[in-house]
Amino acid sequence: MHEKAVSRILKSQNIEYIVSLPCDRTKDLCEVLEEQFRYITISREEDGIGILSGLSLVGKRGVLQMQSSGLGNSLNALMTLPCLYSLPLPIIASWRGYYQEKISAQIPFNEKIPDLLKLYNIPCTIIREYKDIDLITLVISDAWTKNRPHVALVSPGFWEGGEECLPPSLPSSREKTRERILELSYRGVVSDPAMQRADAIEILASMMTDELVVSNIGVPSKELYHARDASTNFYMLGSYTQASPLGLGIALGTERKVVVLDGDGSLLGTSALPVIAGESPENLIIVCLDNGVFGSTGDQCSPAFNIVDLELLAKANGFKNTCKVHTPEELKNAYAQALDGGLVFIHVVIKPGNRQVSNIPLSPFAIKNRFFSEIR
Repeated sequence: MHEKAVSRILKSQNIEYIVSLPCDRTKDLCEVLEEQFRYITISREEDGIGILSGLSLVGKRGVLQMQSSGLGNSLNALMTLPCLYSLPLPIIASWRGYYQEKISAQIPFNEKIPDLLKLYNIPCTIIREYKDIDLITLVISDAWTKNRPHVALVSPGFWEGGEECLPPSLPSSREKTRERILELSYRGVVSDPAMQRADAIEILASMMTDELVVSNIGVPSKELYHARDASTNFYMLGSYTQASPLGLGIALGTERKVVVLDGDGSLLGTSALPVIAGESPENLIIVCLDNGVFGSTGDQCSPAFNIVDLELLAKANGFKNTCKVHTPEELKNAYAQALDGGLVFIHVVIKPGNRQVSNIPLSPFAIKNRFFSEIR
């Protein structure tokens, strides 16, 4: 069975985590990998870039498994996380639109993928037949040796001729029950906020000791840098929506407390919240700094301003431990309680406005290396 052979190669390369958005051409592979590895299912491919970048920051080895069309969805995340910070990221992508493709919508983007990846200097290895299987080892080894993404484009023809035999011990979704009882009693009250984001960040920074901190892109990272620069801070310089996925990956790979300073716009743009709740790392705190606007781009209103309640959204996505705060004292109490353990979502309602701060005088390489030194 070709799928089991791929699994054995991943094992030989010390892969621990598979982050996957399934493709129907690799459904048998997904079944095998789900049984053999720590398997995390995502809903957006770029969230997988964030999760695996976080895992690599703490020295954990994983693979992103997806359909090749997802490379289009995740190209910015690829360029502004693993490429920008020099992080290893092996990707196994089933190549659609190339071999006996019957869905016309798969062809326009996917047939040009090798040229697209070449344009962005992302290494790509094409695996057309089963005899090329050892190239998967090359892809993983290259990603980790040279600290970069490397894509294995696997033709559907690769799987032909293998024995069709799924693991008997793994039940399919049709054999699993969906029966459950859902109960929610919630009353959210949003009051006039007493703080701006920089005020909230200063309060949190004054309480931090050795937590590993991921800060959202733009002004939030600058405000954290000027409030409390530390080697335990990972400043995101790009990758919109990827702060919380990155924090999840870090939290899964370490026992250290991990804090994500995220924003309402970023969290509304990601599909990572149910993935985070599903994994439920006991050492992760998500702090949603909700000013109701896109603060780094001119204070344009986000849906959180007067439509969406981010705490309720977190609850709907499976977070059990949430709270809403408006004042400095409430924030201090919430953060102190969150440090006691468990996955926590703190919804901080704040006023719009940015503090006038200069850019962070650190290169991506310096940010990564000093953060990585904290883990070793």
